[in-house]
Amino acid sequence: MASDTPWDPERLPSQSGKTIVVTGGNSGIGYFVSEQLAGAGARVVLASRSKQRADTAIASIRARVPAAELDFVQLDLSSLGSVREAAEKIRKLGGVDVLINNAGATSGSSARHLTEDGLEFVVGSNAFGPYALTALVFPALERSARVVSLGSMATRIVKLDPANLQSEHGRYNFFRAYAYSKHAMHAFALELQRKLSAAGSTVESLLAHPGSAVDIRSSRRPGINDKFTPVDVLSALFSQGKDRGAWPVVRAAIDPNAKGGEFYGPKRSVVGRPVLIEPVASSASEEFGVEFWRQAEAATGIRFEP
Repeated sequence: MASDTPWDPERLPSQSGKTIVVTGGNSGIGYFVSEQLAGAGARVVLASRSKQRADTAIASIRARVPAAELDFVQLDLSSLGSVREAAEKIRKLGGVDVLINNAGATSGSSARHLTEDGLEFVVGSNAFGPYALTALVFPALERSARVVSLGSMATRIVKLDPANLQSEHGRYNFFRAYAYSKHAMHAFALELQRKLSAAGSTVESLLAHPGSAVDIRSSRRPGINDKFTPVDVLSALFSQGKDRGAWPVVRAAIDPNAKGGEFYGPKRSVVGRPVLIEPVASSASEEFGVEFWRQAEAATGIRFEP
């Protein structure tokens, strides 16, 4: 198993000549994923909503990796129009070796909101948006490319209801909607791998989750993680920094021994070095994978058959 092979997250194999797209690469886990991959020599494309915040992230990375090759593409995953524009720009950058679906909504209100396309905001941003982006960027992926999608421990807390993925029934709850979106990302990543394998493709799809990762435990990056939330303070005792939370994502992206369909997370569930783990059975099932794909095609109007 890949998790049994030696892997040092602080001594990464060279990624010179590789192009890696990180959605939400300007902050949080995505920032440290971008910094670590740039440090390994990759050309990193930060795809995010705010150019100003991306510029701050790029300056921060270059302060630590002076030779870093970095690009920015504007992307709002809650807007299918923005996703289409971003995908077109990414395709023009040349071949993509890794697409990391990191960005998404992690906070919200107690009321159900819709995207401009009429989708429930959290699932629309965290699952249907990445589905659409991957489908549209797919022609630009290299033959040996990887797609890495972010899962979450929230799937172990909230039971999946495939018929209510967009929280259309019952009282709305943000955390439940977030967990549904992560069940959906598990389904997307694993169903994508099943489709790639069936097509004989050498592109691979993997999952990763950061465990419990908070800014207050992270290495300081001025302008990136200056502010701490009350949740950060309360959870600091049983959490790790987002720099370490990035480790499973980076391993899934570049470990030469990792394989399509694998899921990486912290060794001790919420903290620790990245190892191979198992997703919850419900969101890993082929049945839900097929159902998610059906809903994603209907929601986005994008047919994706890799």
